[in-house]
Amino acid sequence: MIYRPIYVDKIMAYVDAPFVKILTGVRRCGKSTILKMIREKLKTERKVQEERIISCRYDSMEYEDMTAKQMYSQLKERLSPDGRTYLFLDEVQEINGWERVVNSIASDFDVDLYITGSNSRMMSSEISTYLTGRYISFRIFTLSFREYLMFKEAYAAVGDFKTELADYIRLGGFPAAHLQEYSQDEIYTIVRDLYQSTIYSDIVKRNQIRKTDQLERVVKYTFSNVGNTFSAKSIADYLKSEHRTLDNETVYSYLEKLEKAYLLHRCSRYDLQGKKILKTQEKFYLADTALRYSVLGYNADSFAASLENIVYLELCRRGYAVNVGKTTDGEIDFVAARQNEKIYVQVTQEIRSEKTERREYDRLLEIHDNYPKYVLRTDESAGGNYKGIKTMHVADFLLSAEY
Repeated sequence: MIYRPIYVDKIMAYVDAPFVKILTGVRRCGKSTILKMIREKLKTERKVQEERIISCRYDSMEYEDMTAKQMYSQLKERLSPDGRTYLFLDEVQEINGWERVVNSIASDFDVDLYITGSNSRMMSSEISTYLTGRYISFRIFTLSFREYLMFKEAYAAVGDFKTELADYIRLGGFPAAHLQEYSQDEIYTIVRDLYQSTIYSDIVKRNQIRKTDQLERVVKYTFSNVGNTFSAKSIADYLKSEHRTLDNETVYSYLEKLEKAYLLHRCSRYDLQGKKILKTQEKFYLADTALRYSVLGYNADSFAASLENIVYLELCRRGYAVNVGKTTDGEIDFVAARQNEKIYVQVTQEIRSEKTERREYDRLLEIHDNYPKYVLRTDESAGGNYKGIKTMHVADFLLSAEY
């Protein structure tokens, strides 16, 4: 196992605290492995006896057709009779009514609970009803650029970071795809299988969708338009032009389901002048850049959009709430806020003309506050300062300790 301190250290801070620790994220992003790391730390650092650590993985056939009552009874029988039990429940969303089980176990027994899940039922209103004020949620993402380099270092020589960045964008960050040296085709096969199982298990099967071809078309439109603003109506109009009728509400429903399976991230626009979130023309980013290439095939022309995608994900990993900034006559790629902090970020592949340079920098110069402003690039001239705006290579930004 390759240690992922960005998550493990945060979760370990809440060991023995009276909260259920909930790990959520897209399938195969590493949640189960992080649970293993927590268990190992409990044994080695906290000296917890192995018999006090109970682990169950509910996507196993062993638990197929299990009821909530059976789940409760089985867990109750396994609890330590004379001290705290550390319970690790993986993919609990597979059991209908798991929320009541977790609430009962947490209320009635001396336990420290850790659970994972891969779809929206993990954060449904039912959790709020049963676990109000009693849980802490940790969003797990696929590998960051720093983690990707750590994984690669275990089986191959790591080259120049700026060269490695291109591979990271192309190959993505699903941990399973970087446990050994795979070819691009092998990685896309792994990711495509993961995508298909998520679509079937968490969307089609769970929501009893019959017209899967419609869903696939919405997916392909969304994946093709990463980083572009669009609406449900935009997709419906596009499909209509291809003689495929789909109403706005159905499109919106599909987008929502893709979000709830953690395949998509919705990024709303924020009016910098009016200081409010806009409800139209949002952007969507993928849980991992390899999803686009595994589903649609690799296309070098999509590099700029994927570059934007990885910066968005990194800001989310750092705990920022991220929006697209709307200015008077344009956009700021990202306005990222975290408690009392805020940063503004423009992402561009390269700047080849004075006109492009003015466009990228002038939009930031229009914002008259003292929060940090960045232009991130991938060309050789990236670096320096322009009228208070910091210019960085994207690789340096992703590897920086703080912004």
